[in-house]
Amino acid sequence: MQANDKVLVWDAPTRVFHWLMVLCFAGAWITSDGDRWLGVHLTLGYTLVGLVLWRVLWGLVGTRYARFSNFIRGPHAIGRYASGMLGYKVAHPVGHNPLGAVSIVLMLTLTLLVNGAGWLYFNSGVHALKEMHEGAASAMLLVVGVHVVGVLFASLMQRENLARSMINGYKKAKAADAIRWSWWPIGALLLAAVLGFWWLQWQSPLLDTTGAAALSARHGDDD
Repeated sequence: MQANDKVLVWDAPTRVFHWLMVLCFAGAWITSDGDRWLGVHLTLGYTLVGLVLWRVLWGLVGTRYARFSNFIRGPHAIGRYASGMLGYKVAHPVGHNPLGAVSIVLMLTLTLLVNGAGWLYFNSGVHALKEMHEGAASAMLLVVGVHVVGVLFASLMQRENLARSMINGYKKAKAADAIRWSWWPIGALLLAAVLGFWWLQWQSPLLDTTGAAALSARHGDDD
């Protein structure tokens, strides 16, 4: 396939979502220990849930390569693609490849599991929920690590910086494969919604060190 042109593949909402997920998960992981940053940790967790719910919606109504129907495949297609990669004999899709799709589904699912268990633990203090929360977060970190390695490997195979394409939206492909518009107003609205939520949370006593410590004191015996 002649794919020497740089064409628009990733719309702005998908790119904004991707990097907000990276920022929020990294921030939530960094603030997971101690009471001082509890408010920030909770805010980032709530943000992650909102982002996942938005991504599910965009996966149904978004642009061509953002839709789940474009990249989610069955076990046979995933196995065929994986074996083809090992033999360097595989046709690379314009959007997400089948293995990347697996990591995306896992990360979305684990995000809900991590936050669901965390919310239940925070409101009940049941230690088993804390262990589930931490275990799911560790599993998600592993999936993220595998995803990053997969992106690096695919970038080498395709001789294209796939991480950069998630920044500028462009990949090597045929002109006919391009999406028509980036939908940047939707991306801007998504970013504004997240920043607005953070601003509202900033007014909450949870983001005050004293308030956060007081709210988390009831779980102190579990540490």
